[in-house]
Amino acid sequence: MLSPAQVAATVDRIADVQLHDGMIPWYPGGHADPWNHVEAAMALTVGARRRDAERAYGWLAGTQEPDGSWFNYYGDGVALDRRRDTNVCAYVATGVWHHFSATCDRGFLDATFAMVESAVDYVLRFQQRGGEVLWCLEPDGSAGRFALLAASSSIYLSLRCAVAAAEAADRRRPDWELAAARLAHAIAHRPYAFEPKHRFAMDWYYPVLCGAVAGSAARARIRRGWPTFVMDGLGVRCVSDQPWVTSAETAECSLALTACGLHDEAALLLAWAERLRAPDGSYWTGSVHPEDVYFPGDERSTYSSAAVVLSHDAMFGRSPAAGLFRGEGLPGGLLLPERPVLVASDVGGDPTQHP
Repeated sequence: MLSPAQVAATVDRIADVQLHDGMIPWYPGGHADPWNHVEAAMALTVGARRRDAERAYGWLAGTQEPDGSWFNYYGDGVALDRRRDTNVCAYVATGVWHHFSATCDRGFLDATFAMVESAVDYVLRFQQRGGEVLWCLEPDGSAGRFALLAASSSIYLSLRCAVAAAEAADRRRPDWELAAARLAHAIAHRPYAFEPKHRFAMDWYYPVLCGAVAGSAARARIRRGWPTFVMDGLGVRCVSDQPWVTSAETAECSLALTACGLHDEAALLLAWAERLRAPDGSYWTGSVHPEDVYFPGDERSTYSSAAVVLSHDAMFGRSPAAGLFRGEGLPGGLLLPERPVLVASDVGGDPTQHP
């Protein structure tokens, strides 16, 4: 396991890549996307680089569109991909709640809550009558045709964080609570509502990582997928049909294992992830086997390093926000009847045309 000094070195490498305007690219000279930008900001918070983390949230506030969304990719001060991914937009709520949980800074929460509220309201325009959330808005203004299981699972965590943030800011949003409950119901009981992406590891562990599947059901899900996605002694492959092990998937899966109480397995994955640690504390994105070569090329990504930092924090409790992925401080959600409750916005209409 990493020492505190080693974790600090990894966080410092993330900070080295951050630009003056607060944006955190994937790697030096690369592009950024708001989801991985938030993941990296959370690692900065864990590493006590509070000012750098808050600059990252300042960048998000400065690039948010009037409707509450962000575009997929940014670089050189402009949007490079104008698709809007609902999961990418929602994740700011997770980041803001994580930072507030770690710092107890009410001023930060008050300053960022409007950004969170606008983003969450935007995302929920795309929730369907069954609870799932369409994955994107295309550049031509049309909504994506389907929902994605991993993305909707991440949105579920973001909704729970948004509800917690609203309560802490004295701005309760019961409609968000209902939306989260409906989404959890879809993830746990309506797998047919999501586009099949079974070859991707994230579809395996994200429902557990984000709390939509918990307890014995979560442990059973992890054990079913373990032979398919885990390469013994190496880590978690990003897709089931290729020998590509990635540090981010390995660390995130370790987070999911910690969340559902499989602590020995979580520690094992983290130990295997150290094969991808560079001497300066950064992490290579992945490796190909049996050749045992890094891919893509010599890429060492900030989001990979961030995932390792967050997983170590969850396991060892080194920051006040370490319990977030175990659901500590988050609402448990509402119990829904077997047939999901419909809300007014479910009945007809185009989510791209809502005010």
